[in-house]
Amino acid sequence: MAAVMSTLDAVGWDDEVARLRRGDPDAVAALVARYQHRLFRYLLRFVHDRSVAEDLFQQTWLKVMERIRTYHPGRSFEAWLFSVAHNTAIDYLRRKRPESLDDPLPSGATKEETLSAGQADALERYLALERSALVASAVAELPAIHREVLTLRFEEDLRLEEIAGVIDAPLSTAKSRLKRALDGLRRRLESRLRAGDLL
Repeated sequence: MAAVMSTLDAVGWDDEVARLRRGDPDAVAALVARYQHRLFRYLLRFVHDRSVAEDLFQQTWLKVMERIRTYHPGRSFEAWLFSVAHNTAIDYLRRKRPESLDDPLPSGATKEETLSAGQADALERYLALERSALVASAVAELPAIHREVLTLRFEEDLRLEEIAGVIDAPLSTAKSRLKRALDGLRRRLESRLRAGDLL
């Protein structure tokens, strides 16, 4: 039953994309509703500034509407959408920060933005919040290109092939960038563990 529902859902969203290609404004609203949280979260992780992420979110959807005819229906719409968002964010970072995208950005995320605590008791929630804040802080120290691949892989659950499409790079580059991001994250967390910061 779940497989049937998943297939019907995919067909429904394919129909929304087809309607968007024909210029139907209602299709835009449906697609924005479907992707708004994930796309905004991705942009926020990338640029670390809520107001900038909001602007980039709007710019992304404007570009989607302008460029929808370039979207090939055989490609994953989700990967194409994140590719448009990626290019929009990269353009912003190049204008705003002419230095290398490999340079880390200062962290601006709050604990509340990095974790919505589960239903555990107060101490468990506090410990989970502290751990998540430390991991989020370590991720925030990574270069933008590494934060991006971690977000796409582990928060947006994109496959490596899709990530390669989003960042417009060969699969081998996506794999090595993800490995370097994980290695950098591991080093930062180990450093915090040795310093006694990790609970």
